[in-house]
Amino acid sequence: MGGFFGVVSDADCVADLYYGTDYHSHLGTMRGGLAVRGSNGITRFIHDITSAQFRSKFEADLPMLSGNMGIGVISDYEDQPLIIHSHHGTYAIVTVSKLANLDDLVVMALKRGAHFSEMSGHEANPTQVVANLIDQGYSFEDGIQIAQEAITGSCSVLLLTDKGIYAARDRLGRTPIAIGERPGAYAATLETCALPNLGYQVASYLGPGEIVRITEDGVEQLRPPGSRCQICGFLWVYFGYPASSYESVNVEVVRNRCGELLAAHDDVEVDLVAGIPDSGTGHAIGYANAAGIPYRRPFVKYTPTWPRSFMPQDQRVRDLVARMKLIPIREIIEGKRLLFCEDSIVRGTQLKDIIQRLYDYGASEVHMRPACPPLVFACKFLNFSRSRSELDLAARSAIHEIAGDAPGDLVEYSTPESERYCAMVEAVRARLGLTSLQYQKLDDLIAAIGLPKERVCTYCWDGAEL
Repeated sequence: MGGFFGVVSDADCVADLYYGTDYHSHLGTMRGGLAVRGSNGITRFIHDITSAQFRSKFEADLPMLSGNMGIGVISDYEDQPLIIHSHHGTYAIVTVSKLANLDDLVVMALKRGAHFSEMSGHEANPTQVVANLIDQGYSFEDGIQIAQEAITGSCSVLLLTDKGIYAARDRLGRTPIAIGERPGAYAATLETCALPNLGYQVASYLGPGEIVRITEDGVEQLRPPGSRCQICGFLWVYFGYPASSYESVNVEVVRNRCGELLAAHDDVEVDLVAGIPDSGTGHAIGYANAAGIPYRRPFVKYTPTWPRSFMPQDQRVRDLVARMKLIPIREIIEGKRLLFCEDSIVRGTQLKDIIQRLYDYGASEVHMRPACPPLVFACKFLNFSRSRSELDLAARSAIHEIAGDAPGDLVEYSTPESERYCAMVEAVRARLGLTSLQYQKLDDLIAAIGLPKERVCTYCWDGAEL
C-alpha cells in the first residue's frame, strides 16, 4: 500500500525524516525516497528497497541532506518523491494512491499537451499524473482539489514547497494522515507508530479530503474535512502496525477484540491457540485470553534476512520466503489440536503449505479462525494486491469451483446464513486441508473497530460502496 512521512522543524529535520519514513517499511513495498528543502533548494534520493532495508539504503545519503523541511515515502512500485517545476514553483510530491482511472487521466493529459516519464510496463508514474492534475489549479490547494475530484480510487498526498508542507488526505479518507507535534516541530504521517520514539504526540487526524499547510508556525487548515468517510477496514486487520492508531482507534486493541469475538462464537475443543506471525498474533492473543486456552508459538519467525512474503512479485519467490521464515517447533506441534488465528485468507497458497507442515510435524487437528470475513471482491480503491485476477482470491476461486463462470449474485456469498456462503467456506476448508474453518462475521469486525459501518470501507468483504 505504501506510506509517507513529512516534517517541518525549527532545526535540521533530516534525522526525524529518516527514522519517521523508516517506520513505514512494514508496508512491504518496493521503492523508498527522501526529499529535503534546504538553502540550496530540494535535494532528493530514491532507492530500490526490494532486497535491502530502507535504512541501509539511505544511510550514506544523510550527510548530503540538510534542511528544516522534508518528505519521505515507502512506495508501492513507482519512483518517489518527484521534483516538479511548474507555475507553482519547484516542489516535491509523494502520494499513497491507487489511480483506478490512470489510463483515462493519462489520455486526457496527453490531449492537453502533457508528457510523462514511462515506467516499466509502459505505464505512466501515477505520482507524476497526480502532479499534472495539481498543476492545473491556480494554487496548490485548488490543484489538490482538482486532483482528488478527478481520481477514481484513492489519493493522499504530501507536497514539499517553499511555503511549507501541504498534507491532503484522500477525498473519502480511505488512507489516514495524522499530525504529530513536539516543541519546535510538526509531522504528517500515515502511521502514528512513527511518532512516539521521535518525541511527537498525535495532535490531530485529518478528515476526509482535508487539506492543511504545515510550517514552523503551526498547522493551517486550508480545506475542512468532508462528511463522508470510507477508511479501509483492512488497515486494522492486516496492513497497519500494532502500535499505530487510525481515527483514534489502535490497531493492536482492535486485533485483540477481533480474537475475543471469534472466541465468543466458537466452541471447538483444542489444546492451544496460536497466531500466524506477525499480523495474526494480536488476534490469537485476544482469542486465547477470551477462551481460556493456552497461547503458544508452534512456529517462530526468522526475520533478520527474510522480507515480508507478499513483497516479491513472483509467486514462487513469495512461497519460498514464507516457508523459510517460519520455523516449526515439533515439541509444541506433535499430537496437539491446534487453533490458528490469521488476519485473513487472501490467496491461501502459503497457508496451505503452512498447514501441511503442521500435519507433517504431528499435529492431530488444525483449525483456522481468520479475523475478517472471506475476501470475495478484489479491492479497487487501494493497492492491496498486485494480483491480475480476482480468481487469485481463495474465496473467489472456491466460488468458481462451485458455480463456474455463472456464480450469480456474489453478495450471497458474503452472507453467513446463506447456503452459498457455507459451500464456499467448505470449499476453502477442504482445499487448505483444515479440520475446521470459521471466519469472522462482518458485524463483529465492525464492532471490534468501533466506528460506524458507514465510515469504514468494507467493499472487499461485502461489495458495498458509498
